[in-house]
Amino acid sequence: MFSEIGSKINKLRLDKKLTLKELSQLTNLSVGFLSQLERGLTTVAIDSLDNIAKALGVDINYFFTLTKEQSRFIQKSYEREVIFMDKDNFIQYHLSHSLGDKKMFPRLVEVYPKRDNETVLTYAHEGEEFIYILEGILTYYYDGEKNELYPGDSVHIRSTSSHNWENNTNKIVKLLMVSTPNRFAENPEESPAQTE
Repeated sequence: MFSEIGSKINKLRLDKKLTLKELSQLTNLSVGFLSQLERGLTTVAIDSLDNIAKALGVDINYFFTLTKEQSRFIQKSYEREVIFMDKDNFIQYHLSHSLGDKKMFPRLVEVYPKRDNETVLTYAHEGEEFIYILEGILTYYYDGEKNELYPGDSVHIRSTSSHNWENNTNKIVKLLMVSTPNRFAENPEESPAQTE
């Protein structure tokens, strides 16, 4: 999947006659990272991919072409794809093939143990989030409050209040996360410039 995204970025960049340095300046991503991404040698966060899409004048959905086979409403566990991987913090997996016409964005997240020198900052954004802890103990921050969440615990918040999480244990935490808005949703009336 990432090599396909990289080749699409490369083609768009060349079509627009942009150098890697110019794309780097437009996206605040390093030239080295963009070069590796175009060659399929690294993964990319959804937010960074969204920045690249805006800089290249396309919607983020451009990078995720679903086949007819993938448009089914059932996804088998062996079909699950990684949508974001941060080797030090967490991995996110797609839990749906057909995101283009849906309002919710479901995913499975594995949160790695926090590094000693890591600072966790809270943030806010539009939408809602629902989190259900499957395995492990998650430290969850919301609106200045700190809570320990255990398997079976859940959180449902408006994302407009400051929030984040961290794993203060030595084991992986697994959680189900469903959020809105769905950044993969198709909205023909909304141009990429309007989604900023």
